[in-house]
Amino acid sequence: MSAEFEKKAALLRAHHEELLSRTNTPKPWGNGIYEKYEHPILTAEHTPLEWRYDFDETSNPFLMQRLMMNATLNSGAMKWQGKYLLVVRVEGADRKSFFAVAESPNGIDNFRFWEEPITMPEDVVPATNIYDMRLTAHEDGWIYGLFCAERHDDNCPNDLSAATATAAIARTKDLKNWERLPDLKSASQQRNVVLHPEFVDGKYALYTRPQDGFIDAGSGGGIGWALVDDITHAEVREESIINARHYHTIMEVKNGEGPHPIKTPQGWLHLAHGVRGCASGLRYVLYLYMTALDDPTRVIAQPGGYFLVPEGEEYVGDVMNVAFANGWIADEDGRVFIYYASSDTRMHVATSSIERLVDYCLHTPADGFTTAASVETIKRMVEKNRRLGK
Repeated sequence: MSAEFEKKAALLRAHHEELLSRTNTPKPWGNGIYEKYEHPILTAEHTPLEWRYDFDETSNPFLMQRLMMNATLNSGAMKWQGKYLLVVRVEGADRKSFFAVAESPNGIDNFRFWEEPITMPEDVVPATNIYDMRLTAHEDGWIYGLFCAERHDDNCPNDLSAATATAAIARTKDLKNWERLPDLKSASQQRNVVLHPEFVDGKYALYTRPQDGFIDAGSGGGIGWALVDDITHAEVREESIINARHYHTIMEVKNGEGPHPIKTPQGWLHLAHGVRGCASGLRYVLYLYMTALDDPTRVIAQPGGYFLVPEGEEYVGDVMNVAFANGWIADEDGRVFIYYASSDTRMHVATSSIERLVDYCLHTPADGFTTAASVETIKRMVEKNRRLGK
């Protein structure tokens, strides 16, 4: 290796290490519900240099990136052996996504990818693209990853943008070696499916999102619920909608479960995404709702409007105006780490607590679905504050 090449490689590694070890601090003046942070926690530049550069001077004399990475987004999350782990959707310059594990000692910064991406076994019919894994440490002892498997829609042979979405299922004990189970069988396409962490009536429980097409929900009414006898041959036989879409709301076009819900003394705490159409396209936001402990299908609280949206630089990226989350971690001390992607480009974290999030759900007014109802809600708070002021 020449001295010049060695110097360039050393500078590259030093620059990369500076990025990986950067401290992340909370942004001032939040909304009281959660804290956002100054820096993204994972970007394409955080991926290992060995994934992108050939460090052999003979075959790469100019030290070029041979394999460029485009984005890091939509990560599943869990606490594992004292570390905060994300199973990240990494998208290459070739538009193919793959899964890779990144870990942090504190959940906020110093995220580092494991040495190699996950090798995910194929289903009977290989997928062109896989992405957006939800992680569930189930009471049966397995860690499950449910994700989208995308394939070309062969019913439209001349349309190269026609695709199908299927819920893929895999499981692991160590996040390194994965067993691929058959894809979920369903009468509709399923793009966002989440496994409940406990058995319900002795069965595996799934949060589904039935949709007519790859993008359009069509007749799909919202977040669904289905019970499955055998996760190794999962099939949706009966499906009910537990969190419906509504006209002129944040979930007008579609909505879907994010990560699996967190169990609290007051109920199951859910994080979901809602989508509406606007002049610039589809706007993705996050919202919360709660369901009963004795019946995860019964909604007991749902604040009106969004919980988290793209702000500032988060608004800009490959797909503008998108906040999406499919991973969060509830720590032993009650602190909650919410991992969200902005504009299909980069990963962020917001922190809160079980206590704050439950308070937000139980005491924030619900959507009244009309302008008149919204105004009356505001007036009631104004009047209450007026009385307090006296």
